[in-house]
Amino acid sequence: MPQDHILVASSQDLAGVTITNYLKNKQHFAPDGYRHDKHGQSFSSPKHRNVKLYVANGSLLTLENLDDLFPEAKFFVFLSKHRSDSEIPALTCHCTGNFNSAPFGGNPREIAISYPGLQKAYLLAVTEARQQIPDYDVIIEATHHGPTSLKKPVLFVELGSSEKQWADEKAASVLCDAILGVLDKKIPPCSKVGVAIGGTHYPTKFNKLLLESEFGLAAVASKHNLEAIDESMLGQMILKSIEKVTHIIVDSKGLGSHKDRILKLAQNTGLEIMKV
Repeated sequence: MPQDHILVASSQDLAGVTITNYLKNKQHFAPDGYRHDKHGQSFSSPKHRNVKLYVANGSLLTLENLDDLFPEAKFFVFLSKHRSDSEIPALTCHCTGNFNSAPFGGNPREIAISYPGLQKAYLLAVTEARQQIPDYDVIIEATHHGPTSLKKPVLFVELGSSEKQWADEKAASVLCDAILGVLDKKIPPCSKVGVAIGGTHYPTKFNKLLLESEFGLAAVASKHNLEAIDESMLGQMILKSIEKVTHIIVDSKGLGSHKDRILKLAQNTGLEIMKV
């Protein structure tokens, strides 16, 4: 069977190291010789035959060459630290892309390919497991940072939000067990898929929609990026999903002065508009 589900971590990322150690020690991931050079090393596990782990030696945000390393990949799940000034313990996930400039990897004004069903399945699984780590918030983030040019979908799965949590082995185990549980089964497709616009970087309304409805989400643009949303960018958000986008979902109270312009752009797509 092709090793088509690729987990990606970095030896330079403390949360990635904690997560990788759990995968090695408890999920039996061991070096497999498939990839091993100065840039990184690949691992496989007899317990998870359709999953491969790649541990890079550099930043996750600039790994634009994974298509060449893993041409058989169906998608890439990045296992990463999450940093925030609040330092609130959190498990987050998001797809990647830059609406404007690219200060943290990837290309300017480029959105990576999203996999709504994968994100939804992970969020549901990790929310269900949250009782094991009740101090942690579980929430999606808006689309941000690189990599942006991979030919396969990208999902970041993150452990945060400070050094204490990056070293938290229990939280790392919950994250890993949730994502492996999703990858070991058939990922259910979403009957409805939206691109989401408005609200904060931690969009609680869109998070609630994922947990409580049949909706999946492709790219999510927070209110901080509304100025960059034009016909071209909205078109890219819609097209770069491996599941067909059916709706434009707007946080109508989170659009500020851009509300009329964004709603007109949404109407011009011909897709159904949903307000939350």
